[in-house]
Amino acid sequence: MYRRSLLIVAAGVALAISAPFTLQASTDTQRAKLFEALRTAKTEREGRLAENAIWNWWLDQAPTLEVREAIDHGMKRREAYDFEAAETAFDKAVEQAPDYAEGWNQRAFVRFLRDNIDGSLSDLEKAVELDPEHFAAWSGMYHVLIRMGRPEVAVSALSRAVIIHPWLKERGMLPPDPEAKRPLIKGKQQEL
Repeated sequence: MYRRSLLIVAAGVALAISAPFTLQASTDTQRAKLFEALRTAKTEREGRLAENAIWNWWLDQAPTLEVREAIDHGMKRREAYDFEAAETAFDKAVEQAPDYAEGWNQRAFVRFLRDNIDGSLSDLEKAVELDPEHFAAWSGMYHVLIRMGRPEVAVSALSRAVIIHPWLKERGMLPPDPEAKRPLIKGKQQEL
């Protein structure tokens, strides 16, 4: 009886230890599938559906309920044009979860709206450091850098965003590429 109890406890410990790795693998697989759907979307509608799924996934990655509540509260306050309260909520999220890219991205947006351009750029740089495929942060960086009068770097950031998300709404803001052999249409190379 003692031996059986010991085996049950050992199996439970092994399961508990492996569960975070299994969860992480599942999360990585889900992320890969979402970004693959975005990359291979054939129509703008498919692209928007994939984009929305990624946005939901990013928000669901909040590491704690408190961080998710802070993000949700900040987004509601931002929608109500209460940018100060929104930034306070996003400050809380960033403080509690400094490795959560979406917290930085959300705060960057509200800082941009409050004309804190340097703070916004700093937050966007942190967001893409944590998540190099965060197309919204790259796109946000474009807007910030344009406002700062740095168009070459801005175009580079937006180009990065469009590579990740070919159907990005801002893709039309990219200048035409005079060296391209085929013209760009709807964010994708036209077939000859």
